[in-house]
Amino acid sequence: MPDDASILHWASVSHSGSRKTRNDDSLIAFASDPSGATMLEPAGFHSLEKHDLVFAVSDGMGGGNAGDLASSLLLKKMTEIIPETFKIAASGFFPDYLDHLAEAIRSVHEHINQAAACEQTRGMAATLALAWFTPENLYIANAGDSRVYLSRDAKLEQLSRDHTAAWGQWKRGEIQEIQYRTHPRRSALYEVIGGGHRIVSPHFTAVPYRPGDRYLICSDGLVDGLWERHIADALAAPVSPEETTRKLLKRALDNSGVDDTSLIVIHVDSPPSAVIAQI
Repeated sequence: MPDDASILHWASVSHSGSRKTRNDDSLIAFASDPSGATMLEPAGFHSLEKHDLVFAVSDGMGGGNAGDLASSLLLKKMTEIIPETFKIAASGFFPDYLDHLAEAIRSVHEHINQAAACEQTRGMAATLALAWFTPENLYIANAGDSRVYLSRDAKLEQLSRDHTAAWGQWKRGEIQEIQYRTHPRRSALYEVIGGGHRIVSPHFTAVPYRPGDRYLICSDGLVDGLWERHIADALAAPVSPEETTRKLLKRALDNSGVDDTSLIVIHVDSPPSAVIAQI
């Protein structure tokens, strides 16, 4: 591992929507190394020198308590599977992170479908938006409409893909953002984890990160209350992840607040050696 690894500074929050008291969203932050996964606090700093850092948001769906169960099961399984890359490396093999992520999600997909065997949890499913930071790269996985954004040089880019036909129309320029936001099929997902579907086909991508990058991982509850320009402005502002998280959540709740809302804001800071070199 490099001794000039970047430091991540993050903050996270999850808020139950006004429709119900139970929160079907789940979020997680953990450090991964050969010994397994170590859960991280809702906000903090951590170097990538000796650990991979993983952040994820999941929005559960299903009757009864199935939505809450699906999202929490999904993220718990990821903490068990992702650290296996270190065991692969220790065996002398160079792990393919995207292949490992794909296999992990297939395993979780089957696990959730098996857990949905009883009547109370039948059909339960969950979205996933996951960012896996290694010392060399960032790996993204998503299924459904939970999102991952990058703000670089004050320019906003959605790294994930919403698995809805309406989102595809918007991104192809067939409809405008306002039409997308009021589209009657905006929330009709054709890709989720679980849900009784035989297979799952998430979106994967690898992104080189650099100091100064800001990332946002969120459930659709946040997007319901915010336009793209609101997200772009908030992530570009010269404030801490904690302050950005507070501002985004407040604005989303003021404008909508109907659905469960979860978000994680992550800043990539320069390695300590780079900071010393500049002094």
